[in-house]
Amino acid sequence: MALSLAISPCPNDTFVFHALVHGLVPGAPPVDVTYADVDVTNTAAERGAFDLVKVSYAALPWLLEDYHLLPCGGALGRGCGPLVLTRGNSHDGTDRPGHTDRPDLTGATVAVPGDRTTAYLLFRLWAAERPPARIEVVPFHEIMPGVAAGRYDAGLVIHEARFTYPRHGLAALVDLGEWWEADTGLPIPLGAILARRGAVDPEAAAGWVRESVRRAWADPAASREYVLAHAQEMEPDVVDRHIGLYVNEFTADLGDAGFAAVEALLGRAADAGLVPQTSSSLATAWTS
Repeated sequence: MALSLAISPCPNDTFVFHALVHGLVPGAPPVDVTYADVDVTNTAAERGAFDLVKVSYAALPWLLEDYHLLPCGGALGRGCGPLVLTRGNSHDGTDRPGHTDRPDLTGATVAVPGDRTTAYLLFRLWAAERPPARIEVVPFHEIMPGVAAGRYDAGLVIHEARFTYPRHGLAALVDLGEWWEADTGLPIPLGAILARRGAVDPEAAAGWVRESVRRAWADPAASREYVLAHAQEMEPDVVDRHIGLYVNEFTADLGDAGFAAVEALLGRAADAGLVPQTSSSLATAWTS
């Protein structure tokens, strides 16, 4: 039987999973793949909709009773955190991309890509003492144009927006990855790969994913056409920078630092009352 897999169409996911999706991983079953934004997969995973699924680390407290956390295939790293963007303005009121005069988000309306995304959880931790007046969940591709047009005072963005936001006349109010790393010394845990309990052997699944990662690095050109076909009109240079940033040593193995980052994120969020308390064994032991 085919294995149901849900990933995003982002270059890091299609690059990592190209070999598995195309039947190039020895011993792996055929794969029936669905492409969806992470806010969609977070919700679908709650229904047990997929055997293997990419979700936000922030969604784990609602999912780990039904899914194993795999130690590979996801998105963690340094220098790759979400950004809070505002319109770029100078003191005389003219647009000046890359600079903002807004000191904080008091009274602001902020567009976010999903209410259980890691980006939004980090934002809530960062803005705890001075939260914005209003949050709106907005499809990711609408956030930067919406901020530029003045529909939102600020927007929370991820992935390729790190490279393209100045084109929209926007400025970074805060890099939440830099904030997290300065505060914890840990990488930022963004996206996780989960295997459904009772449907997939997690050890076997980890082996398939690791082999898919290995093949992606061994022959990057093999996945090029597939990655670009799903890259939502991203320029090839942005695609390459995206993959280079989000596919790293943590993609092959979370390791001690990766698991520590997951524990820190979920622990801090639970202490702040933002997510349910998560069993340490479920959050860190993928074979549990």
